[in-house]
Amino acid sequence: MEKVTGIGGFFFKARDPEKLAAWYLDMLGIDPIPSDFNGSSWKQAAGETAFAPFDRNTDYFGRAEQQWMINFRVNDLDAMVNQLEKAGIAVTREGDFPNGRFARLSDPEGNPVQLWEPAPAE
Repeated sequence: MEKVTGIGGFFFKARDPEKLAAWYLDMLGIDPIPSDFNGSSWKQAAGETAFAPFDRNTDYFGRAEQQWMINFRVNDLDAMVNQLEKAGIAVTREGDFPNGRFARLSDPEGNPVQLWEPAPAE
């Protein structure tokens, strides 16, 4: 069976797409989609990606109408959290688990963003 090899894009609606793209660049280092085919998109590091549909009644994403939550892998959760907090962004540490450490924040439009520092490979 042929399988997909990864996520090629994540597309969502925003009230102010340009402002939100700039926030993701400034706060998380995610390059916006290029304006032409000569530019390059954000390159992500190889690693695990969780693909997990949730029950439609979950409150895990925050607001009841929220249909998605994105999770970004990070190398150093403490450094990322400190960087975001210095920029005035509220971040909640979710704790340490067997698969790694997690924190959560919201982007300027209230979309949930989870940060994940994977547990070291044994």
